[in-house]
Amino acid sequence: MESNQTLIDSVNEILNIIVGYVWNLPLVIALCGTGLLLTLLLKGIQFRGFKHAIEIVMGKYDDADDPGDITHFQALCTALSATVGLGNIAGVAIAVSMGGPGAVFWMIVTGLIGMATKYAECTLAIMYRTFDADGTARGGPMYYIERGLGKNFKPLAVFFAVATICGTLGAGNMFQSNQVASILNSNFTVPTWITGLVLAIATAVVIIGGIQRIGKVTSKLVPFMGLLYVAGAVWVIVFNAEKVPGLLKLILTSAFSMDSAAGGVTGFAISTVIIQGVRRACFSNEAGLGSAPIAHSAASTKEPVREGLVSLLEPLIDTVIICTMTALVILISGVDYTTVKGVELTAQAFSSAIPGFFGEYFIPFAVLMFAYSTLLSWSYYGEKAFNYLFGNNGVTIYKIVFCVFAFIGAVWSITPVLSFSDIMLGLMVIPNLIALALLFPKLKAETNRYFNTVKK
Repeated sequence: MESNQTLIDSVNEILNIIVGYVWNLPLVIALCGTGLLLTLLLKGIQFRGFKHAIEIVMGKYDDADDPGDITHFQALCTALSATVGLGNIAGVAIAVSMGGPGAVFWMIVTGLIGMATKYAECTLAIMYRTFDADGTARGGPMYYIERGLGKNFKPLAVFFAVATICGTLGAGNMFQSNQVASILNSNFTVPTWITGLVLAIATAVVIIGGIQRIGKVTSKLVPFMGLLYVAGAVWVIVFNAEKVPGLLKLILTSAFSMDSAAGGVTGFAISTVIIQGVRRACFSNEAGLGSAPIAHSAASTKEPVREGLVSLLEPLIDTVIICTMTALVILISGVDYTTVKGVELTAQAFSSAIPGFFGEYFIPFAVLMFAYSTLLSWSYYGEKAFNYLFGNNGVTIYKIVFCVFAFIGAVWSITPVLSFSDIMLGLMVIPNLIALALLFPKLKAETNRYFNTVKK
C-alpha cells in the first residue's frame, strides 16, 4: 500500500514539474501577446464587430442552403458548452486560491484580448475546412495548418491532433467528471464510482449520435444553465452591492501586488498571479487552444468571417462576465480561499452567501450539467482529431475510450488530473499560435474583403 502511494506521489511530482515547464512566462506572453497583436492589427475586431456578431447569432444571416451541419447559434452553444462550465466554477476558484484576487484581473484581460484570438481561429477554420462525400464538415487547426501552410507543416498539424486527443481525455473529460464526483460525494455522499459510471453512460448515449445531436442538446442545455448560474451570482452580488467597489479595487491592486495567495519572494508572486490568471482563463474560454474552431467548422455558412465574429462572443460571455461573477461571489462570501480549492470553494461561497436550498443544491446541480455539456463537446473535438489522423477507422473505439476515461477521472485524485489537463492544453497552444502568426496575412485579407462587402 505504501509503495503504491509512493508511486502516485512520484507521478504527481513529475506532472507538476512538466506543468512548470509548459505553463511558464514564455507561453503566457505568447498567448497574451498574440491576442493583443491581433486586437491591434485587426483594428479592435472584438469591439467594431460586436453588433454584427449579435445579428449573426440571432439568425439574420442564416441560409438553409449554406454548407455545414449546424446553425451559427448551435455552433456557438456547442463551443460554449465546452467553455462555460467547470472553468467558470472550479477554474476561477483555483485561480483565486493559487494566485489571489489579482488573478481575476488577468483572467479578464486575457478574456478581452482572447476575443480577437478566438475570431482569428474560427475564421481560419471555415476558410480551410473540408467536406466528406456525405457533406459532413471537417475543420480546425490541423486542417488550417496543413491546407493553409502546406504539406511541409503536416507534422505540426499531427502534433496538434495528438495533443487534442490527449486534452479531450484530460481537461475535457477527467477534470469534469472528477469535480462532479467530488462535490456529489462531499454534499450527498454519492460514491465516486457511481457518478463516474452514470456520466460515462449518459455521455455515450449522446456522442454516438454525432454533432447534430450534440448541437441540439447543448443549444438547449447551455443557455438554460448559463442563465440560471448567472441569476444566482447576480442575486449574491446585488444583495452585497456595497462590497463590490471595494472588491473590484482589491482585484485591481492585487494584480500588481508583491503578495499572492501562494506567497513568494518579490517578483515571483507577481508572476504567479499573472500565470494563474492567464492559465485559468485559457482553460475557461479556450482562446488560443484551437479547440473551439473544431466545433465552429461545422457551422452552416459561406462566409468565414461571420463564424469568426460569432466565436468572439465566447470569451466575453465565459470569462469577462461569468468568471468575474464567480470571483465576486467567492470574495463576497468571505470563505478562506487559501485553504479550500476547486469546485468546493465555489460551492461553499454560494452556500455562505445564499444559505438554504440554492446554496446547498444549486452548485452541485450546475456542476453536473456544465460538466456533462463539456464532456459532449470535447468528445466531438477528440473525434475530429482522431478522424484527421486515422480516418473513420476506429472512431467508435475512441468514443468508448473517452467514456471509460470519464469513469477514471471520477475515481482519481484531482491533483494529477489537473496537472495532466494543464500539460495537454499547453501543448495544444503552441502549434495553434504558430499557425495564427503565419496565416495572419490571409486572415487580414479575408477580414477586409468581408467588411468591404458589408459596407457596400
